[in-house]
Amino acid sequence: MSVDADALRDGKVTAAELDVWADTSTERFLTPATVITFIRTTATLVIVGFALHDGIPHNGEFWSPALKLMTIALVVYWAGDSLDGQVARRMHHETRIGAVLDIMSDRMCAAAFYFGLAWLHPQFTIPVLLYLAEFMVIDCFLSIAFLAWKIRSPNYFYVIDQTIYRLNWSHPAKAVNSGLFAVFLLVTRMPWLGGIVAGGLLVFKVVMLVRLARIGLPIPTATGTSTGPSRPVDRSSTA
Repeated sequence: MSVDADALRDGKVTAAELDVWADTSTERFLTPATVITFIRTTATLVIVGFALHDGIPHNGEFWSPALKLMTIALVVYWAGDSLDGQVARRMHHETRIGAVLDIMSDRMCAAAFYFGLAWLHPQFTIPVLLYLAEFMVIDCFLSIAFLAWKIRSPNYFYVIDQTIYRLNWSHPAKAVNSGLFAVFLLVTRMPWLGGIVAGGLLVFKVVMLVRLARIGLPIPTATGTSTGPSRPVDRSSTA
């Protein structure tokens, strides 16, 4: 957990005192961090494309040249994802636009790798589909839910809910959700065990989604007031 999250939990600071809030005057698409996001995403997709061009290995070899290239693509994705975040924070260029671009690019890179893995080794199809359902749908919704508040990114969700932050966006949680599953599949080569792990992640994210739903998502004030017809009044309860 971050130092600010610990301080907030211990009551040493208030949420209003923390440097976590978005500033509309600094929002823009092109920053050093978003440039890195575009580069690492493009590089990942190009490498995966070259890997799939090699085709399915016919000799039954697990660590085929194609899979080795895809593993390199995975490392490029992970390294670039870490680098763009570090650059954004150290250069004080964190924006909500950049956070969303990062989240969507992560899903694009992950989808390219995992679909490629399932194409090369069809025995991984079920665990891959379970993982992508978790990562590209439920976790994606959780990750962009920060937009309902005025924080800059999910990295500051601890001002909204400490538990959701700690279990989803602390450094250990990010490693488990994004990196360790791929390593687990490549090391164990056990589809059934991968399916159990992916299913467990899916259930866990559903639990987090339920917790988020109980908190409720506020409607951002920038959306304005509704100009549509008013909702009819149910008078049966007052009759």
